[in-house]
Amino acid sequence: MLRRIKIIGTGSAIPPRVITNFDLEKMVDTSDEWIKERTGISERHIVDKETATSDLVAESTLIALKAAGLEAKDLGAIIVATASPDTAYPPTACWAQKKLNIPGIPAFDISAACSGFLYGLELASALVESGRYRNILVSGAEVMSRIVNWEDRDTCVIFGDGASSVIVDRSDGESGIISSYLGADGTLGDLLYQPAGGTRMPASQETIDKKLHTVHMRGKEVFKHAVRTMGDAAIRVLKEANITNKDIALFIPHQANLRIVDATCRRAGIPMEQTHTIIHKYGNVPAASIPLTLNDALQKGRIKRGDLLLFAAFGGGFTWGAMVLRW
Repeated sequence: MLRRIKIIGTGSAIPPRVITNFDLEKMVDTSDEWIKERTGISERHIVDKETATSDLVAESTLIALKAAGLEAKDLGAIIVATASPDTAYPPTACWAQKKLNIPGIPAFDISAACSGFLYGLELASALVESGRYRNILVSGAEVMSRIVNWEDRDTCVIFGDGASSVIVDRSDGESGIISSYLGADGTLGDLLYQPAGGTRMPASQETIDKKLHTVHMRGKEVFKHAVRTMGDAAIRVLKEANITNKDIALFIPHQANLRIVDATCRRAGIPMEQTHTIIHKYGNVPAASIPLTLNDALQKGRIKRGDLLLFAAFGGGFTWGAMVLRW
């Protein structure tokens, strides 16, 4: 059953500072060739010392609002998906709400790592369909540069900073979510996580010395499960929508690693030329990955009203999801 919602505005906030693979060669034992071959990444954007995740949320939101022809006061709720919040609490959404000066409306975060934007879009759809909310902000935002170990070549070369926001409202036409699927498997949580900083392992001198407040990843296992979960989720939502991969105008996957994207496309039977990628210039910007890619595709004219879009993501948790949306 078509859930009649539409994205009426999008906007992205990209930090101006760029770290190239050649810059990383001077920091860790790596090379431009090694990084490109294993990830497809050439560069990533990094925030300055004064910028936090909520700053990027607010900046991208103002751009999305302008695209939608709205003002901040027109928003009905704020949902922020992030793996790198300003603070444990209040939610980053509340800090962004303060910057936007729109107190009173609900504002909260979603913690589902790289799948967070799809989780947020699913929730925004339900809130809009309830009839109680209009113009819901869903933002994916990350400042991963603050939580990666810049001495670990297996992780520091992958991640970047940035945010992208969308405004979701009711649809009176054919736009909407045709099918969606979300999943998780907590038994795989230790494949990709930040060990310290919560109640399991509170901050101490030992956790700081051991860099347990940074991203830890078991790359080979993550690759295997990522391809399986993203590919199978994509196949599932296509089947539930009663369409084939040939009906899709554009596939927008989570931009974690170009080899993962390629393997997922082969598993789901989707040609790479039918897939939009931006990982080469932004790296993996976890919860911001899909909305950044969506906004980039829109800016490049690859999407028009009525097109069928396929989204798919995976992330730490282990979480995953996929969605077919008619634009």
